[in-house]
Amino acid sequence: MISNKYIRLAVEIAKRGEGKVEPNPLVGAVIVKDGKIIGKGYHQYFGGPHAEINAINSVRNHADLKGATLYINLEPCAHFGKTPPCAPAVIQSGIKKVVIAKQDPNPLVSGKGIQMLRDAGITVELLKGTIAKEAEQMNATFFKLQKTGLPYVIAKWAMTADGKLATVTGDSKWISSEQSRELVQEIRSKVSGILVGINTVLKDNPMLIPHPVRDRSSRMTAISNGARPLPSRIIIDSFARIPLNSQIVKTANHITTYIAVSKSAPAKKLQVLTEKGCIIIKTKSKNTVDLKDLFRQLAAFGINKILVEGGGEILGSIFAGNLADEVYIFIAPKITGGRDAKTPVEGPGIKLMRNAINLRDMTVKQIGPDVLLHGKVDK
Repeated sequence: MISNKYIRLAVEIAKRGEGKVEPNPLVGAVIVKDGKIIGKGYHQYFGGPHAEINAINSVRNHADLKGATLYINLEPCAHFGKTPPCAPAVIQSGIKKVVIAKQDPNPLVSGKGIQMLRDAGITVELLKGTIAKEAEQMNATFFKLQKTGLPYVIAKWAMTADGKLATVTGDSKWISSEQSRELVQEIRSKVSGILVGINTVLKDNPMLIPHPVRDRSSRMTAISNGARPLPSRIIIDSFARIPLNSQIVKTANHITTYIAVSKSAPAKKLQVLTEKGCIIIKTKSKNTVDLKDLFRQLAAFGINKILVEGGGEILGSIFAGNLADEVYIFIAPKITGGRDAKTPVEGPGIKLMRNAINLRDMTVKQIGPDVLLHGKVDK
């Protein structure tokens, strides 16, 4: 179908905004007249003009817009947000047909943009089938947040060929290759939050950021391309055990840092952490961090995509709570053994194999000497 051809082009254009437009969705637009593309645009950065506006403005002679068709992967908005609504601009442009891959799940928009276009006499075609599913999958983060109020969650770990996160002594540097670690940096740069448990902080004293750039005052700045702020750090720390001299705390004034605690965390320690720049999130449980409650609170802070890097107990809780959406599993060609060596997903576990969590849409790729398994969690 011709419609699919142009919608797929809109999808490809939309991907250029990844890591820059969140928590907004990725949107691309293509304008066609007499079988020729006369304009293209995508949502380039959060708070900036939307795809439709950029596509319309890319047409040198606006008279050419009269009678043209707009192809777009998501319904044009009809409400005021960071920018004015797009549907009126499409109407005023002279465009006479709009082909949309997916209706917007946002209650402020859903169906209203389509109706506004139709009321103005514009023909609207809403696609179905594979292309609609592809358009939704590209914006899986946005759709999940709108439908559930929860962030999109990616689980990541590196393990040996025999399924160990570390040796029996706890040594884990490095399981994966340099090439795999470079890919992890790329994944980190495209999320809004990186989450670990307190045991990972106590053991590794990590920074939890993509490749940092330091200015002369040693303040942490944006990632190397400068296109978006650093992802927030999220530490699961029920009793606020995080050391005050940890890299996380020492840089909390420069990188947004959330410490998630239970109701039993000591008030004095929380006060000191707050003074050092940490943002404390108390969840409703007395002695543990309620992850679903935490994720709802993080979503309210604008954290819409979280990379969970461990450890095993945290990942066990993530999967047990049906909170994970996607997985990256790096397998190194190494064997360490050890009955007491840590494994990637711990916790109480599942008793019957028929109740195991299944992964779908799996891909297998070699990264240097390692093997990467990537897929989605089958809900």
